[in-house]
Amino acid sequence: MTVRGVTDTDYAPGTVVLLGGRSEIGVEVAERLAPGRVVVLAARRSDDLEQQRRAILDAGATAVHCVEFDADRVADHPTVLSAIVEQHGPVGVAILAFGVLGDQARAEQDAGHALAVVHTDYVAQISVLTHLANLMRAHGSGQIVVFSSVAGVRVRRANYVYGSAKAGLDGFASGLADALHGSGVRLLLVRPGFVIGRMTEGMKPAPFSSTPQQVADAVAHGLRRGSERVWVPGLLRPIFFGMRLLPQFVWRRMPR
Repeated sequence: MTVRGVTDTDYAPGTVVLLGGRSEIGVEVAERLAPGRVVVLAARRSDDLEQQRRAILDAGATAVHCVEFDADRVADHPTVLSAIVEQHGPVGVAILAFGVLGDQARAEQDAGHALAVVHTDYVAQISVLTHLANLMRAHGSGQIVVFSSVAGVRVRRANYVYGSAKAGLDGFASGLADALHGSGVRLLLVRPGFVIGRMTEGMKPAPFSSTPQQVADAVAHGLRRGSERVWVPGLLRPIFFGMRLLPQFVWRRMPR
């Protein structure tokens, strides 16, 4: 399924904002939404995003702006997001693509590392989502893309720190989607399985793995359809329904 080249009438009108401007998946999604749109890339070291900026311009964006954004500095979130709206107009589609896998073995011994993973993958996401929702409610339209994971559907012993953060994010985003109902703002919750890319380099791919391009295709299709949830690949949805029924003594031996 390829959806490149769709027009901006397929999505909520306004600026496309990618929070996590270096994310492989995020940039792929932005490329699919780019034709005829203004795109904002928000990331740390925002002066070093030329490769991503060029790729999105080549995909058809009318302009790409880079802004400084550190997800872990939650106190700065309202200022950064408000400035984006003031300088580039209302947000049409916001893509939250920042996050870390962390080191599970280290996190089991180092509480500080465990907290750092949860802060980036859960606390910072809640902060951004709350501020974004308020801004978009005020405008009366928009779409938000949140990346959960199958790791959060039923948390596994092999990666329970990352999985627990994704489980919390999944629950928060599901509740926020319901809270936004009728406001003109929609939230798309994406649950990918193992994604083969920079973030998982050196790890053995799990069954039913996908690529950043496949995830982005599914996200773009979900946005066009007005979907509330997308599993990537779709086959994971019935598989994880069955996995919820596995006895705990079997589940605790499952790999990440």
